[in-house]
Amino acid sequence: MLKIIFLFLLSGGLPVAMAMAAASLIYLWLVPGSPPFVVIHRMVSGIDSFPLLAVPFFILAGNLMNTSGITHRIYGYALSLVGWLKGGLGHVNVVGSVVFAGMSGTAIADAAGLGTIEIKAMVDHGYEPEFAVGVTAASATLGPIIPPSLPFVIYGMMANVSVGSLFLAGIVPGGVMAVLMMLTVAYFAHKNGWGGDVKFEWSKLIKALTETLVVIGWPLAIWLLVTELNTPPQLTVFIGLIVLFAADKLFNFQAVLPIMTPVLLIGGMTTGVFTPTEGAIAACVWALVLGFAWYRTLNFKLFVKICLETVETTATVLFIVAAASIFGWMLTATGVTAAIGQWVLGVTDQPWQFLLLANLLMLFVGCFLEPTAAITILVPILVPICRQLGIDPVHFGLVMVLNLMIGLLHPPMGMVLFVLARVANLSVERTTMAILPWLVPLLGSLLLITYVPAISLWLPHYMSTT
Repeated sequence: MLKIIFLFLLSGGLPVAMAMAAASLIYLWLVPGSPPFVVIHRMVSGIDSFPLLAVPFFILAGNLMNTSGITHRIYGYALSLVGWLKGGLGHVNVVGSVVFAGMSGTAIADAAGLGTIEIKAMVDHGYEPEFAVGVTAASATLGPIIPPSLPFVIYGMMANVSVGSLFLAGIVPGGVMAVLMMLTVAYFAHKNGWGGDVKFEWSKLIKALTETLVVIGWPLAIWLLVTELNTPPQLTVFIGLIVLFAADKLFNFQAVLPIMTPVLLIGGMTTGVFTPTEGAIAACVWALVLGFAWYRTLNFKLFVKICLETVETTATVLFIVAAASIFGWMLTATGVTAAIGQWVLGVTDQPWQFLLLANLLMLFVGCFLEPTAAITILVPILVPICRQLGIDPVHFGLVMVLNLMIGLLHPPMGMVLFVLARVANLSVERTTMAILPWLVPLLGSLLLITYVPAISLWLPHYMSTT
């Protein structure tokens, strides 16, 4: 009955979160002896979680980075690095999204922030709007895969999985996805005879490569100093940051400091300096330092506006989590999750077959539900089956989030689809057709990540043993 009420309300046009909460309340009213106040109690307890404190801070950090002009620096860095390749701005789109993913944590922020700059630049350089929209949509899915990631925080809380392990697990799959997308850009460039979009200049390339080496070399140097020379960790990082800021001032780097956001975040979590929740606060502090003190692109009026937008977004996300918490609890209490688990295990006890069925289910659900709601509904159903079949819940978290990100690109509920249609001034139909070719690298990435668990699990296992 609960599922019927939910589907009825959803078909009537009620928002997903409202439909979940209302269906639970109506069901409790209809069942004798069930106190309706349980709905409020479960909704409140659903968001009374320490890991969820990371949500508003990651949203704030992404908004600060997005609004303070740092997206232009990221675009300039990517343009110097790969803009001279054939189909240059397509490659710039992917590389820029890789960098921005390390700050925003959401696909919609990537599409709305960096995507606005990239689509306009590609159209101005003669690319068809459909190609610009397609590559922007595909690369936006990197936002929640490369840490930090809001969906990973929600999944980790619901599945009782380490958020730090999920963040580490997303790094290599994010790289695999980026490579496959760039290969797709290269294919279109070869097919259409496209050249580079900026003149090749050794000086710009060397500067961009130098910035890349600084981003890679700085944490390695800190790690070697701490582990091999036994220098005090806090003092070493503090001196390292002073050196980093001095180098940025001396060489006028474009994007070294913004790119360091995920590096500092992952480094702090793996060394035990802070938890993922505290890391979200550290990301906000870093963004404030860059915006107010270093680049001076933020002011108090803009900061207040960013905070209000963050409050609005956070309220929406947490209401979805609260509504999905009572709905998920109701599914468990009424035996729906157990029945689904028994049915699935009755159909197959092979992990690869279950992963295939789960992928099909999550791709379908992702087309209709917002990722946060989908995660909170699907985790109580699917994760217990994963544990019975010996599937690592960290690996499954990557699979689930990627499925739901692909769902964001399609009607009827694909938010990235609607954002890009508005940004590019295209109809939803044209935008949908533009995205279709880019399902090839995305589904290819999904296949690899699903059936080669080492892609996701190698780095978390390596860091846990060092």
